[in-house]
Amino acid sequence: MENINNLKNRIWFLIGAILIFRIGSFIPIPGINVDVLQQFLIQKHNSVLEIFNLFSGGSLSRASIFALGVMPYISASIIIELLTVTCNFLKELKKEGELGRNKINQYTKFITFFLACIQSFSVIIGLPYIPGMKNIIIASGFEFYFPAVISLVTGTIFLMWLGELITEKGLGNGISLIIFSGILSGLPKSIANTIKYIFLHRLSVFYCLLVTIIMVLIIYLVVVIEQSQRNIIVYYARQQQNRHTYSKNSSYLPLKLNMAGVVPVIFSSSIILFPSMIATYFYNICNEKNNFLVFYYLYVLIIFYILFFIFFDYIFLFFYTGLIFNVNDTSDNLKKSGAFLPGIRPGIQTSKYIKKIVLRLTLIGSIYTVFICLTPEIMRYFLCVPFYFGGTSLLIIVVVIIDFITQVQTFIMSTQYKSVLKKAHLYLKT
Repeated sequence: MENINNLKNRIWFLIGAILIFRIGSFIPIPGINVDVLQQFLIQKHNSVLEIFNLFSGGSLSRASIFALGVMPYISASIIIELLTVTCNFLKELKKEGELGRNKINQYTKFITFFLACIQSFSVIIGLPYIPGMKNIIIASGFEFYFPAVISLVTGTIFLMWLGELITEKGLGNGISLIIFSGILSGLPKSIANTIKYIFLHRLSVFYCLLVTIIMVLIIYLVVVIEQSQRNIIVYYARQQQNRHTYSKNSSYLPLKLNMAGVVPVIFSSSIILFPSMIATYFYNICNEKNNFLVFYYLYVLIIFYILFFIFFDYIFLFFYTGLIFNVNDTSDNLKKSGAFLPGIRPGIQTSKYIKKIVLRLTLIGSIYTVFICLTPEIMRYFLCVPFYFGGTSLLIIVVVIIDFITQVQTFIMSTQYKSVLKKAHLYLKT
């Protein structure tokens, strides 16, 4: 009974934290004309700002203090991960265990603060220069810019703290759950708009049914791939103790099909975001002058977006997989524990064999991520889907739900295991 109450408390804490995030997304930045921003997002459906608005849970459309969301923290985490590979100081710090991880977390927070300052200042300064948003600032000056930048930076730092609190006292990864709730908050409005278009005869029921079936099939594919893994059978050498020979049972080395998860997708999207903003700026200018140039810029932007996304996604997927899964360390650990792969010599040959399998799995995973991320985008442009629900957001939602279910199951199993040990008088509190 105590274990069930503990699980309920964690779930209620998670719900309360998400409610705080949703309430904060309605607190506006002082000095910004929200009506101008909302009107711009309604008219410019192809704007990059719409993507920001989706990930922030609508905070950008309301000019909220949470408009930046947790994107500065994600960027800082990726920078730290990349520096860990090249910087010997961070390499040694990572090997120090809990103390080293705490130091790395502090560096991540400092970089988050620095990036939040830069991004908030860029957003506040750059918004009036976008065509159609000249009157977004009610009264410019130091009395506006300083509180606006402070509000955005404080909002990002608060979300970072809230995410860490969810990870500690709730269930699952706090940052992922904040992004998940922000994306999911726009789903009811999208469904309501679709139903409205059906009643206004702008969309046919057959067309909506077709789009729904495609989305369900994509979600099913994501679930299957994320749960798929390649099991490499591992045998253990026989051990002799007190003139008796013991033989351990065989086990498996599980390798996920998509080891890197959604991090490479988010990183590649961040890399191509700046050129997309420039292209969108020229598209908005052309939209006011020439319809032919509008058509030209729009489809050139789509083609280049797809090509650059595929290029960067492949690069970061292979790089990040090698970062989180070290083949040489895995081979050394197997050798030290007296384990070996059938027909493969321990050491270098085992490392080469596992590396070959990892490369094949990563290639399949890269094709899968590109397909999942680009299919909704292609549907949106060519099937005229009446709402934005990109492949990256779809992938994040499904992966976070799977991780949340796994966390709940792990928590239940761990509490049951502790209760069994207590009954056997083998469990000691630490």
